[in-house]
Amino acid sequence: MPLAGNAYRNTPEPGSGINLSGKLVWSNPEDVHSIYVHLNQPATFEVALRGAARTPARWQLASNGQSFNINVIGAKPKEIPVGKIMAAKAGYLRLDLSGLKKTGKNYGEISDLILRSDKDGLQLNYVKSNKDNMFYWGRRGPSVHLGYQVPKGKKIEWAYSEITVPTGEDPIGSYFMANGFGQGYFGFQVKSPTERWVLFSVWSPFNTNDPNAVPEKDRVTTLAKGKNVRAQKFGGEGSGGQSFLKFPWQAGKTYRFLTRVQPSDDNTTIYTSWFGNKEANEWQIIASFRRPRTNVHLTGFHSFLENFSVNYGSVKRLGLYGNQWVCDTEGTWHEITRARFTADATARGDHRLDYAGGTKDGAFFMKNGGFFDDRIKFDQWFEKPSNPKTKPAINFKDLPKGESIGK
Repeated sequence: MPLAGNAYRNTPEPGSGINLSGKLVWSNPEDVHSIYVHLNQPATFEVALRGAARTPARWQLASNGQSFNINVIGAKPKEIPVGKIMAAKAGYLRLDLSGLKKTGKNYGEISDLILRSDKDGLQLNYVKSNKDNMFYWGRRGPSVHLGYQVPKGKKIEWAYSEITVPTGEDPIGSYFMANGFGQGYFGFQVKSPTERWVLFSVWSPFNTNDPNAVPEKDRVTTLAKGKNVRAQKFGGEGSGGQSFLKFPWQAGKTYRFLTRVQPSDDNTTIYTSWFGNKEANEWQIIASFRRPRTNVHLTGFHSFLENFSVNYGSVKRLGLYGNQWVCDTEGTWHEITRARFTADATARGDHRLDYAGGTKDGAFFMKNGGFFDDRIKFDQWFEKPSNPKTKPAINFKDLPKGESIGK
């Protein structure tokens, strides 16, 4: 079991001791690295580690109240017996690795955890290899999505939704995406302990990860942006126009998101998004983009929850996604009460099983990361209660227009 895709430093703070060769190398006596594996039933394991220490060292491996001290010496990697560990229940098994003594610069290196069991029918789920860069994606954890059922036969111009992140469910690396559509997305992120963003992006119709390779005729242009908003090109996951506002949004509060999609006669479509604190009843424009070679109203209305930090894939996050409405070109609002819960390749390949979605407190919810056991299977529909009294009361003409940038 390779540590490169399955081990995290959880103490003293989330991080990684995995080097470029995929081995765990650490020197801080306070560091505790946790290794996670999912079991489909209780089992007893003979445990070993594959590693080395150029100078004498002592490691400790602990799990389920059992701990083993391991004396190590030898520069050549080898299998090092640890002992017998019993897992009393199905679900995720966590094994904590720390250093007790070192005589050199570090405690040595470890590449693999080895688990042996003769239990019939035992199935282990973890990130088994780096095929398709899965050590990276697996360490980030599964991404989950909600695809909303919108009324058929309507030309949808506006999308509205709200997000409440419960207190303590907003670790670094979280992206709570509220208003996704066929050509982009809009939500907020946790970038660091001191920085949070509201992010709105629109992809170019030209398929490339290099924004400088996009032909002039296919570039997304910024028409307007809000105060303190930065608008720029982006790449790496397609290319297009990106805007972000550094904004100290807080867990425990409800924020609202509004997106307008306006097709034009010249085969372009304008996408504009606004953001605000619901309690304060305020709106701020984030940006307005023009996308070429596009003539559509709102398509593919959805939300997602992801972790973009490989160091925080062992930390749980949860968002409540509520009060979704769409407004058609005739000015009629339609409430959204049904959504299909889906997941990415990390979940579909059973590399990670810590994901869930459904309904909670009158809203949809999504949860991922943290190696929890109450998984909810993807590819199923959920329905939340209708509440016509929560229909948005927005005077579209009064929405802020922002600073004009271009045409």
